[in-house]
Amino acid sequence: MRLSRFFLPILRDDPKEAEIVSHRLMLRTGMIRQESAGIYSWLPMGFRVLKRIEQIVREEQNRSGALEVLMPTIQPAELWRRSGRYDDYGLEMLRIKDRHEREMLYGPTNEEMITDIFRQGVQSYKDLPRNLYHIQWKFRDEIRPRFGVMRGREFLMKDAYSFDISVEGARHSYNKMFIAYLKTFARMGLTAIPMRADTGPIGGDLSHEFLILAPTGESAVFFDRGYLDLDWTATEVDFDDVEGLRHRIEDFTKLYAATDEIHDEKEFDARVPKDRQVTGRGIEVGHIFFFGTKYSKPLGCHVQGPDGSKVDVQSGSYGIGVSRLVGAIIEASHDETGIIWPEPVAPFQVGLINVKQSDGTSDAACDKIYGALQAKGVEVLYHDLDERPGGKFATMDLIGLPWQIIVGPRGLASGLVEVKNRKTGAREEVSPEDAIARFKRIESGWHG
Repeated sequence: MRLSRFFLPILRDDPKEAEIVSHRLMLRTGMIRQESAGIYSWLPMGFRVLKRIEQIVREEQNRSGALEVLMPTIQPAELWRRSGRYDDYGLEMLRIKDRHEREMLYGPTNEEMITDIFRQGVQSYKDLPRNLYHIQWKFRDEIRPRFGVMRGREFLMKDAYSFDISVEGARHSYNKMFIAYLKTFARMGLTAIPMRADTGPIGGDLSHEFLILAPTGESAVFFDRGYLDLDWTATEVDFDDVEGLRHRIEDFTKLYAATDEIHDEKEFDARVPKDRQVTGRGIEVGHIFFFGTKYSKPLGCHVQGPDGSKVDVQSGSYGIGVSRLVGAIIEASHDETGIIWPEPVAPFQVGLINVKQSDGTSDAACDKIYGALQAKGVEVLYHDLDERPGGKFATMDLIGLPWQIIVGPRGLASGLVEVKNRKTGAREEVSPEDAIARFKRIESGWHG
C-alpha cells in the first residue's frame, strides 16, 4: 500500500482527552476516531490490526474444535427474564423497545441466547459435547467509559459456549479453552498469565482470567517468574486427550499467580522463592467460566441421557476482548517514539521509506523493492510522500511497523539500503536484493 493512497490521519500533538498510552497512540496514529463516549470508528490502520487479532483468535478456536456461529446484537428481554438476569444485570445493560413495544436489549453477552439456540437444536447426549462461538460487537453502558478501547461501551468480543452431558466432560471443555487461550495470546507475541478469578455476574464456581503485563494495567498481579519462561507458540496439543490435557494444566497452574483481589502474601512467600517473585500490573484480555447448569435449568436446556432420563446440560463460557487486545498490546509494547507492533498483529509487516522522493534512482529502487515484496505476499506500507526524511522516520516509528527499509541516494551509490528493526533499533546495510530476500509472507492471521 502506498501511503499516498492510504487514509492515515495522523495527529501532530497528543490528544488532551487521552489518559493512557494506548488511547493516545491510537488517536495519534489515526487508528480510531471517537464518535461518542466509549464508542469508536475503526479507521484503516486500526481495522487492519483488529482483523489480524480476530483471525488469530478464530484459528485457535477452530483448532480446539469450537464451531463458529453469529448471533444478533439485539436480544429479546424475555430470555434474560427466564434466566433471572434481566433485572440483576444493572444499568450497564442497554434496554430498548421496538416499534411494537416489545422489550429488547443490546447484548452485553450471550449465555441466554446460545443456550436457547442449543436447546432447540439438540435432544440427545449423542450430540454432545459441543462448543459454539462467535465474534460479535457487544455493548455495556459503562458509567465512566475511559482509556479508549480499553474500557469502551461498544467492543468486539469472541465469546464461546460449551455444552456437555457431565461435569467431567464440561471440565475437559474448560481445559481445552484454557490451553487454546494460552496458544492464542502466545501467537500474538504476548505472555498471558492465567489467574484464578471471581465469576462475577456470569456465575459459576470455576473461573480464570488471563492477564498480560503492562505498567498501566488495572490489576496488581503477583506471580512466579516461571510463567515468563513458558512458550506456547510451538506447543502441540491433542485436545481429545482428556487426562493429558488435565495434567498439563495442573502442572501449569501449580505456579502461584493471583491478582490483588485474591492475593495472599503469606501463601506467596511460602510457595515462591524471593528470587522468583514478580509483582506488577496486568491487563485482562480473556476470561473463562464453568457455571454448570446455571443457565440450562431455567431455560429448559436438557437432553436425553444414556438411560433415557432428562439431563440438564453442563455449560461454560469463554471470552476474549478482541478490540481490547489492540489497546492492551500497545500498552505492553511501545516506547517514547510510538507503537512497537508484534509481527503477527502488525497492520503492515514492513515500512518502506524513500528518503529522497522524486530522485530517479531512489524512486526506481523503491518501486523495485515494493513490487518484489508485494509479489511475495509481504504487506508493505510505502511512504512515497514528498516530505522531509525526519518526518518520514518519525511517522514510521510512531505507527510501529516491525521492520523498516530505508532507501536513499547515498546508500544506493554503494549498492546498499538500510534495514531497521523497530523493536530493537538495530540497523543493517544490505543490498536491495538481500532486503527483499529476508522477508516472507506471514501465513497466520488476516491479510488485507
